[in-house]
Amino acid sequence: MTRYALDPVTLVRLADEGLTPAPDLELVAPNSLRSDALAIVLRRVRAGRTTERDALELHQRMTGLRVRLLGDRVSRRTAWDLVVAHGWDDLGDAEYLAVARLQADALVAGDPGLVARAAGIVEVADFAVLRA
Repeated sequence: MTRYALDPVTLVRLADEGLTPAPDLELVAPNSLRSDALAIVLRRVRAGRTTERDALELHQRMTGLRVRLLGDRVSRRTAWDLVVAHGWDDLGDAEYLAVARLQADALVAGDPGLVARAAGIVEVADFAVLRA
């Protein structure tokens, strides 16, 4: 079974497009994934790009996607080590990279900043690998 780590941009895109990843794929992410994704959706509502009703329907679809959420001691420590090693200011991206490093074959990320930070740390895969 192939395992991919997801970022919140990717989770939102999966839900936006109504996609269910292939059954032979396992998706993983840090515990913060759904809250981070919902924050993206909230920004859309505040910017007038979607209605609250549509946003909440999207939230339902995001919640329905099977993703194993992780927040164990080793993941948190790995995120900490990445932040220290790279001189980053916060743990946000590092948590996604830590889960990808420890638990996934590759990271599927829609955030260009996270993709840039992933260089030399984890493999990054294209969104297309998630299509059933």
